[in-house]
Amino acid sequence: MALDWNQTGLLIDGVWREASGGTIPVVDPSDGQVKGKIGRATKDDVDLAVTAARKALKGAWGKLAAVDRGRLLTRLAGAVQENFDALAAAEALDTGKPTRQARADITALVRYFEFYGGAADKVHGETLPYQAGYTVMTLREPFGVTGHIIPWNYPVQIFGRSVAAALAMGNAAVVKPAEEASLTALMIGQLALDVGFPPGALNIVPGYGEEAGAALTGHPDIDHISFTGSPEVGTLVQQAAARNHRAVTLELGGKSAQLVFDDADLTEALPVVVNAIIQNAGQTCSAGSRVLVQDGIYDRFVGALADRFAELAVGSSQQDLDVGPVISPAQQARVEKYLERARVDGLQILAQGKISPDAPAGGFYVKPTLIGEVPESHALAQEEVFGPVLSVLRFTDEADALRIANGTPYGLVAGAWTRDGARQLRLARALEAGQVFINNYGAGGGVELPFGGVKHSGHGREKGFEALFHFSTIKTVAIKHG
Repeated sequence: MALDWNQTGLLIDGVWREASGGTIPVVDPSDGQVKGKIGRATKDDVDLAVTAARKALKGAWGKLAAVDRGRLLTRLAGAVQENFDALAAAEALDTGKPTRQARADITALVRYFEFYGGAADKVHGETLPYQAGYTVMTLREPFGVTGHIIPWNYPVQIFGRSVAAALAMGNAAVVKPAEEASLTALMIGQLALDVGFPPGALNIVPGYGEEAGAALTGHPDIDHISFTGSPEVGTLVQQAAARNHRAVTLELGGKSAQLVFDDADLTEALPVVVNAIIQNAGQTCSAGSRVLVQDGIYDRFVGALADRFAELAVGSSQQDLDVGPVISPAQQARVEKYLERARVDGLQILAQGKISPDAPAGGFYVKPTLIGEVPESHALAQEEVFGPVLSVLRFTDEADALRIANGTPYGLVAGAWTRDGARQLRLARALEAGQVFINNYGAGGGVELPFGGVKHSGHGREKGFEALFHFSTIKTVAIKHG
């Protein structure tokens, strides 16, 4: 059947049901106009979804062999590929990101389903040496019903990295996509039905965080919660789950630094440093929002950064320029507030991009901005702006660079640019981050690479095989046989 992104129902127990809370408007960030509506789930809807997931575990989904779960995920990857253009168009409309970025996100979604489809039957327990007369083994089992709170910045990518891993391990999932960007999650739900997922294996309940999200995180019959979002909301999620003694995986953002040393290949570093902050209009948890530059090359490298920023063009998703709009008026106001603070505090605004004269009126546009000589204690060096704003800080030597890089509450990603091999290894160990990239940043997305943070950036890991371990639990079996 043709995919309908204007789906107002909720996917519960294999059928589309009317939401008990009514609907939520779908707003296109490129022009601020309402383009459709989605369902608004309430606590009652979440209860139905969790009940359906529990039933699936006891029924057809729970009885599937791991190889058959993997085949379903692989078939879902094929269905996404067949509907690539429709999904990319919906993702671009919903988030405002340039079309080529939305298409890259759908490509990543296909890869997630392929990867976890192939991995589903390859997670094993162990036999353990023990006392004579015993055989001891471990079994790796699904948690049961997993809840997934998906953010608005990368809806399909985070759906893939979170939900696909949980399904591969045999969990039944209840997904609450962000109210600002639910279209592609609903479309994926329809594709899952089309390829034969049993009823209740995957349930999708869009709605507001304080309604559907709170009901899901605090539900007594949820066995594990995966959340991506702000540290403030992450604290609430963890508190809600703790009341039921449930496990959580939290990815809570960052203030990631790229360290550019005086022996770096500046020609190679420049486009990567720029892209790491303008991708998705800077609304990326792992955005390289701080660049630390060594004294000896500061003027040369920062000058090149300023030239590039001045060339950046901002426009609608359809214009497919360097930068799209931010997600909402609230996010636009948040970023502008940080920029105004920079002006009031007398920081150097080194360069700004330009909003295209052809950009639709009413879009939520922010000029990408380069700010120089930012004090390491300033809010722009410590807080997550979540917009296309790059703060430049100066350092003297390796020890100084590490002190500044590690001097925030966050620890998600870090990058370093240097040709010195010994320094590369020292930095890899000393940088306080869940991922460290040397002479690159992000490694092209890397579905296979475990992802997660330390400190206020959260805990637990997604992506790669590590995610399968985090969406499962170990059972120890000891048999005494004499």
